[in-house]
Amino acid sequence: MATATAAADPSSDSLKAAIFQRLHPRVYLERFLTENVRPDGRAIGCVMDGMGVKGEIWRDVSINVGSINTADGSALVRMGGSTIVCGVKAEIAEPDLENPDEGFLVPNVDLPAMCHPKFKPGPPSDEAQVLSERLFETLTSSNFMSPKSLVVHPGKFVWTLYVDATCINYDGNVFDATLIAMVSALLNTRLPKAVYNEDTGQTMCYRESTSPLALFGLPLPTSFGIFDSYVIITPLLFLKTRFLLVQIYFLSYPNLRLNPIYRSQVLADPTAFEEPLLDGTISIVFGGADQNNSTPSDDDGQLLSVTQQGLGIVNDLNSGSGLGDKGVLEACIKAGKKRRVELAKIVREAIV
Repeated sequence: MATATAAADPSSDSLKAAIFQRLHPRVYLERFLTENVRPDGRAIGCVMDGMGVKGEIWRDVSINVGSINTADGSALVRMGGSTIVCGVKAEIAEPDLENPDEGFLVPNVDLPAMCHPKFKPGPPSDEAQVLSERLFETLTSSNFMSPKSLVVHPGKFVWTLYVDATCINYDGNVFDATLIAMVSALLNTRLPKAVYNEDTGQTMCYRESTSPLALFGLPLPTSFGIFDSYVIITPLLFLKTRFLLVQIYFLSYPNLRLNPIYRSQVLADPTAFEEPLLDGTISIVFGGADQNNSTPSDDDGQLLSVTQQGLGIVNDLNSGSGLGDKGVLEACIKAGKKRRVELAKIVREAIV
């Protein structure tokens, strides 16, 4: 009787599932995907149908601005379990000699050890440095803010904006969460009135009078993870496996004809559990109309960048097409454009 009770204990089943997830993470994920669902309960969607753009394939996003009183602008963003806090600090500096009429935008991301076990104490990790560089390129290439708008006095003084983001909790897709946090923090930023004195050669700031930044459009990201697995079809065998098992079967049955076929899934907004298992990622950034537009639509989106990382390819059992296939990329871009409309609405509502 006690044995039957123990076997039916939900906590025992949860423990077994957690152990299996830890020991065999890839197989654990594959078993969910065969049921067209992800471990966190979200739907997968269909790549060739434009990702089946539905609310349940994305994690919830919430934004709170102005939460840091000591910063010139700030934002707290939660994307599922990922939490990013971003603050903007403005300082007066001398311009670069080669660009005397341009100010500076310095984004930086900190991934401390407290946010996830994979990060260790010490200097910034390679992931944090690469992420900071990607964010800098995205913000500068999107023309979200013109460096010329940061000039106090040409050739003398300009504003330097330090946009520092810290990850409080890491649960995947930190690029999207951080970019949204930085955009929201810059929208919340107010600069004091700066006056240059020709006689003294100094600049005086008056915090009694502040003004927002001159910003244009909203560069908002959407990321997808590519998960590949083998489906091996034989007359007597239908086995879903990876490279090691493929080698074992070839060695054991050298005369057996195997027909390995790739089957891939495109996972929107991947989690921290899914990211190490992915074979590649696609990040799409859309810009749009001025942030004061309160009625965003699909026509607002302007494609700014498409970035692929990793060696993952997208194949389907029926189509057999690769990542370079125009239809797959168009489907991801279409999904990203629709998602941008939702994100733009969330950002605009947060900064009102």
